[in-house]
Amino acid sequence: MKHILGLFLMVFGFFLGFSQSDENPVVWTYEAEKISDTEYNLIIKADIYDGWHIFSQFTDENGSLPSEFSFEKVGEEYELVGGTAESETLTEYSDIFEVDETFFKNEAVFTQKIKLLNPKVTQVEVGLFYQICKEVCIPKDEIFHISLTDGEVIIAEQIVDQRSLDMSYALLLDLKNKDLLIDGDNNAVNGKSGLWTIFVLGFLGGLIALLTPCVFPMIPLTVSFFTKQGGNRSKGIANALLYGFFIVLIYFLLSLPFHLFDSVDSQILNTIATNVWLNLFFFLIFIFFAFSFFGYYELTLPSSWANKMDSASNKVGGAFGIFFMAVTLAIVSFSCTGPILGGLLGSTALADGDVATNLSMGMVGFGVALALPFGLFALFPAWLNSLPKSGGWMTTVKVTLGFLELVLAFKFLSNADLVGNWGFFKREIFLGIWILLFVLLSLYLFGIFRFPHDGPKQGLSSGRKLTAILSTAFAVYLILGLTKVTDLKLLSGFPPPHFYSVFETESDCPLGIDCFKDFDKGLAYAQKVNKPVLLDFTGWACVNCRKMEETVWSEPDIYPIIKDEYVLISLYIDDRKELPEEEQFNFKYESGRVKKINTIGEKWGTFQTLNFNAASQPYYVILSPDMEILNSAVQYTDRDTYKEWLTKGVSNFKELGQNK
Repeated sequence: MKHILGLFLMVFGFFLGFSQSDENPVVWTYEAEKISDTEYNLIIKADIYDGWHIFSQFTDENGSLPSEFSFEKVGEEYELVGGTAESETLTEYSDIFEVDETFFKNEAVFTQKIKLLNPKVTQVEVGLFYQICKEVCIPKDEIFHISLTDGEVIIAEQIVDQRSLDMSYALLLDLKNKDLLIDGDNNAVNGKSGLWTIFVLGFLGGLIALLTPCVFPMIPLTVSFFTKQGGNRSKGIANALLYGFFIVLIYFLLSLPFHLFDSVDSQILNTIATNVWLNLFFFLIFIFFAFSFFGYYELTLPSSWANKMDSASNKVGGAFGIFFMAVTLAIVSFSCTGPILGGLLGSTALADGDVATNLSMGMVGFGVALALPFGLFALFPAWLNSLPKSGGWMTTVKVTLGFLELVLAFKFLSNADLVGNWGFFKREIFLGIWILLFVLLSLYLFGIFRFPHDGPKQGLSSGRKLTAILSTAFAVYLILGLTKVTDLKLLSGFPPPHFYSVFETESDCPLGIDCFKDFDKGLAYAQKVNKPVLLDFTGWACVNCRKMEETVWSEPDIYPIIKDEYVLISLYIDDRKELPEEEQFNFKYESGRVKKINTIGEKWGTFQTLNFNAASQPYYVILSPDMEILNSAVQYTDRDTYKEWLTKGVSNFKELGQNK
């Protein structure tokens, strides 16, 4: 467990690489330099964006993964003369891996000399595995087809043929009345209120962390240290408050690396949150966290980190010393806070909106809750006497958190199944597993079975009994939903949609409404029947999309409007099905950046950004069949606002027809 943080960052970067396969902060060029009739230098050059770096072939094997070349048909068509040479590199010490790492910034040049065995060879294929890094490392693979017949430099990822240009322009709609879109955000409920919800979730997570055995015993010790060490009470209080501030700052700083992805692509955070492999990774890591809470093993960061921070706090003193003390707290409490922070990261990935901003807000909430007792008890030290004593109740808290980690883990498995269109983790299976988990939690809380780190068996406290009763009641609620006695509206967005069932359903559209999943086909039908289009930008793993469908669309005064008055076009931004080969293309932005469009979700995500300057889901637009925008766009909102919005769209469409 020594390098658990380094391992997490490396594995997270690995799965992130899948989600960023179409974006790369490095541009590769390559050429062949002729030396003689049979000898060539293969020159491969990387222009690296500011702030990013890639690793050398010769970086320490105990650190980050090195760059690695592979040459096809060596020994058949040509042979390598010596090794692959590199341009000038930089070397820095890695605190994560505790080794010196060698890397390139701004530019890297690799040169490999070859000698032809077959004089008819005109092209050499070279593969490259490397990592592009900026706080988080993203693994990438490139294949270069280097021509030996001319010395022309080819830019690997910037080729856009006429077919791709034509398909790019085809995505651009000739929208009329586009100014209405500017007002769309006014109808959204998930803006600032959504951020405050994330803050509250983070705050609750921090309060739960306070009750764990890694943090709770440190509260009276740390507060007593500051109040006594300060020399006078006012100075002790000031130091304790500063200590609390630094705790909040540290957890905020942990979220900053995620903001770097904003500059890469408007769709990248959505891609990360809905990536199949990343969701599978979260599923596995949450299982891993859960069993640590069950007491089967302990999660720890390297003890040397805590020792270094503690030593630094003693040497430096003053504000800097207090800062290092806060860092020490974050490190030594990681075995309890790590899984909770993982849950927070998962919750922000599940939430709609800007993942990085959500995470920062959640981290600040977590830090505020964790810092709160240090400030309050410094101001009112007499309150320390009212704190409950450490004991077995904290173990119960950890085990309960372990079960909740498992519950969230299966949500990520469900996301992967939905986005990947695997079709095995249907709604009934999902609910059955959740029922089993809450039944097991109830049995544990009632003392029917125990875990390895449980202390001597004692009587059940009133708090434990109450939690057991609530867990049992929730299991019964899930059973009623599984048997369709109730509709589980309280959980809308978490289980798979109703139509994703083990039983045959009439439609794979929300609520059985006839819908189109291709814009052109839906538009053609709308023109045929002369109805307005309800354009629904949605996602398989979008929680708020399911909430809108199951709690707003299902309302008896809204459902008929959507079903009878509109042509519904639902475009799934996170659909990972590959487009037919003839429909795949390279989309070129005005800036010159090129994005590969290989999947259905990439196509509709680019379509949404290009035409509506939006990247969030749900996102609803009303169009006439001839591309007239009939009302401002809306996002996640309440039933009354949505009904009024739909009704006005129909009214505007009829008025438009009368004017013509």
